[in-house]
Amino acid sequence: MRPWLLLAASVLISITFWHWAVHVVAPVTTATVLAKGKPLGNNSDLYPRWLGTRELLLHGRDPYSPEVTREIQIGFYGRPLNPQNPSDPTDKESFVYPLYVAFLLAPTVRLPFQTASEVFRWLLLGSIALSVPLWMNAIGFRLKWSLTVSVMLLSTSSSPAVSEYFQQNLAALVLFFLASAAAAAVGNWLALSGFLLALATVKPNTAAPLVLWFLLWALAEWKQRNRLIWSFAGTMAALLVATQALSPHWMGRFLTAVREYSTYGMDPSIIQLLLPSWLAWLVEAGLILSLVIVCWRWKNAAAGSEQFSWALAWAGTVTLAVLPKLAAYNELLLIPALLVLAARYRKILALGLLARAMTRGAFACLIWQWLAAMALSIASFFLPATWLRAAGPIPDYTSLALGPLTLVAIVLTSFSLGSEAGPSTVTNA
Repeated sequence: MRPWLLLAASVLISITFWHWAVHVVAPVTTATVLAKGKPLGNNSDLYPRWLGTRELLLHGRDPYSPEVTREIQIGFYGRPLNPQNPSDPTDKESFVYPLYVAFLLAPTVRLPFQTASEVFRWLLLGSIALSVPLWMNAIGFRLKWSLTVSVMLLSTSSSPAVSEYFQQNLAALVLFFLASAAAAAVGNWLALSGFLLALATVKPNTAAPLVLWFLLWALAEWKQRNRLIWSFAGTMAALLVATQALSPHWMGRFLTAVREYSTYGMDPSIIQLLLPSWLAWLVEAGLILSLVIVCWRWKNAAAGSEQFSWALAWAGTVTLAVLPKLAAYNELLLIPALLVLAARYRKILALGLLARAMTRGAFACLIWQWLAAMALSIASFFLPATWLRAAGPIPDYTSLALGPLTLVAIVLTSFSLGSEAGPSTVTNA
């Protein structure tokens, strides 16, 4: 009966977590923004991409232009930003994506934005849920269907899922493409894997390390894996040629938008937030170098092997650690790493104290979010709104610790458990 009990518990957690998110956190966030005098519009990360795509495809306008940026601000913030107003946000919300993202959004441009955003809310939540069994397949983690459904429910009842629901960032869709590419590689559908990796580049800062790992992995065994390279290159070429025909010289405007974005839209990375500046740069450089060494060392690993799984975990956790954007939706990068740790949890218990502590700490952060949200959800029926406004963010208190703990756990355990070159299949009842 244990799997069914866990399924019932995950349903309860999901219901209470979303009640907390919608009825406790959302009102508190809105009240805080209004109290600070900040502009409040649709607040959707989808809107800049959607409006830019609509203006490009329907009216032939440049989505990177100042005029379209101003229209984006009117929708996102409710009015254009005023540089002279100190309470206005510094993020001007421009179209800072490769232009071929327009091909993904093209089916929605004739819809009202409210309809398009509602479609994407559920598309992104579905992407998070479906990425779980895909990552599980890629790392060889086999569970009964009821347990798999439980994990899918829990993944969509988390801070990244809440962020995607309210903001509609494309991170969940990109991670779904990457998870699908990993599963396709394990299934030896290498042409499909390369195609999906190319689609993932619509958000290059998130996808780049994992995409580069797959390309290195394919190059290492050219005769067996060259279909992935040819498919990736062919898809990228088709996207770039089609985009160039749609809007000549768009690449220069995109690179200009990226340079401008670096002056207003970036945050300190998690490492930079936790450590002094000089030490943070050293740690980040060490992590990137370590990732390169690990990927090079394991580039010949068979798809689905222990080493293949650990490489996926390394790429996701290091990306999150050095990414200069503190946004909850980026924590979706931790899904493969957390699944790897869960699949090998019994083996990890036989390792040293620090490895066990870091692994348990990572899962404790997740459990804290779910239990705290459940408690606040139930309390919301009895406690006054003023108390809930103060206590509302409590479930998110462990969010900042989740990434570093998972990263350290992966680093400590991968070299001990990743030495096996055979299949990584782990079956739990």
